Amino acid sequence: MTADGARQRRAALIYNPIKVDAERLRAHVIRASRRAGWAEPLFLTTTVEEVGQGLVREALDAGADAVLVAGGDGTVRAVSEALAHTGVPLTIVPSGTGNLLARNLRLPLDDAERVVQTAFVGDRVQIDIGFARLQRTDGTQDTHAFVVMGGLGLDAAMIANTRPQLKKSVGWVAYVDGAARSLATAKPFRVVYQVAGHRLLSARVQSVLYANCGSLPAGLALIPEASVTDGTMDVVVFQPKGWWGWLFVWRRVAWDNSFLRRFRAGRRVLALRTKDTAVRYARGTALDIASAGPQPVQLDGDEFGEAVHIIARIEPGALTITVPTGHDISDL
Repeated sequence: MTADGARQRRAALIYNPIKVDAERLRAHVIRASRRAGWAEPLFLTTTVEEVGQGLVREALDAGADAVLVAGGDGTVRAVSEALAHTGVPLTIVPSGTGNLLARNLRLPLDDAERVVQTAFVGDRVQIDIGFARLQRTDGTQDTHAFVVMGGLGLDAAMIANTRPQLKKSVGWVAYVDGAARSLATAKPFRVVYQVAGHRLLSARVQSVLYANCGSLPAGLALIPEASVTDGTMDVVVFQPKGWWGWLFVWRRVAWDNSFLRRFRAGRRVLALRTKDTAVRYARGTALDIASAGPQPVQLDGDEFGEAVHIIARIEPGALTITVPTGHDISDL
């Protein structure tokens, strides 16, 4: 309680002890809480069994007015899922190898103390969050959130084939190894899908992505127009024909989207180029997709088993986050 009898506000830090320097991070949060006149913070650690949702509920039951999360993309995803629609602000402290949401929000990646401060004195903004309902081969269904992107098919197989020890050693570059191992046995599969506002389509594909954000590590712009504040979801369908088709995919992502599009002359070149069908884009508030057989699924870089039917949707402005004061996300 404060001197006038008001309840002191309190922050909670949820963190993966394997991904962070716990002692240093806790010290940052304690100092920031004291400077802001808040009560002593609550510290909660994730485990293999408890990845974050239950810890959020524990924090809210304890009266947390703000939640900070430090861990990999999976930890951020789980905490965001539990905080959606609560109005309690989330502060993302970049940790781990991917930091995909932090990268898309252009948050500082190497200044934990500055980011921690935003939980107490930063700006609050509303961003979209996605939810995917997965139907399994036995007919059971389960729903999970995604803040960056989910996928069905080859991209999920790539993540499943990425060796954990290699990822620990070299970070996101390990996914290159996973991609090479997956491509060797990749086979197209039949899907029927419909993006809200578009017609029903059938295609043989290698992978289908449904995204809230569009940027990947190494400056790759998978979906240049994607925005976390536009209330819509971007869908990318990969359907290359043979090995040559993958060259068109690489050109589209690594050259067209990530380089040429930055320049006016480059955008003119893209406008004149005949569009190939190796990569197709669509946008809407939801995606309904069914595959001819079970396919691997990933959400924000974590494996989620296999599914035969997915309904993914975007919930506009459902997640409150904090950013440094004056940090502009209007073009994100």
